[in-house]
Amino acid sequence: MAVAIISDIHSNYEALKAVWKEIKEAEIIVCLGDLVGYGASPNEVVEFMRKYIEKGKVMCVRGNHDNAIAFGADWHFNPYARQAVRWHQRVMTPENLKFLRRLPVRLFFNYGDRSYHMVHGSPRAPLDEYLFPWLPDSEFADCLRYIREDDLLVGHTHVPMVKDINGRRIINPGAVGQPRDGDWRASYAILYEDGKVEFYRVEYDVETAASKIIEAGLPVFLAERLFEGY
Repeated sequence: MAVAIISDIHSNYEALKAVWKEIKEAEIIVCLGDLVGYGASPNEVVEFMRKYIEKGKVMCVRGNHDNAIAFGADWHFNPYARQAVRWHQRVMTPENLKFLRRLPVRLFFNYGDRSYHMVHGSPRAPLDEYLFPWLPDSEFADCLRYIREDDLLVGHTHVPMVKDINGRRIINPGAVGQPRDGDWRASYAILYEDGKVEFYRVEYDVETAASKIIEAGLPVFLAERLFEGY
């Protein structure tokens, strides 16, 4: 048995379906936010995930795009992201927007002998801070000072990462729906009971995901970047 870790689906239903085939037998699936934003299938993604969250199969925290779309907090977004946020607000059902508003900012769980703290960004700024792999270890050490759990699970950067700081770890599974590490394939991680973490990539129907973005009238850049993984 194992825990699957996913993040940053970003309304990419094609990528979500491909990853789900790989992880559906996991004991628990944890999602580190940003179900929506950028892509063209927000209602499909939210309705799919809602079903499993309500059944207790998935634990999910709110991401900055979820927050922006749910509450209209898009003032700090770049023009491409802001256009996508406002499109999402027009096309999403009231029920799905209400669901996003109710997602927690933090969650916690124990697995094996370790405890885990889930946020989208960081403990210092749960929705918005980027913990990039190339930051100095002192930044990761400071973040860990804010939590009591052994390990910290984050998303937001769209870049897979595991950092070990004196036996405590910061783990990022990368992005399901919009990778930014130069590999276009959807990314996820598997956490084992002994604490081991493995990262995986899976191909998906990127052509369809990109075509939907263009057909929706969203910025073409948001479609093109899917093929480049950035």
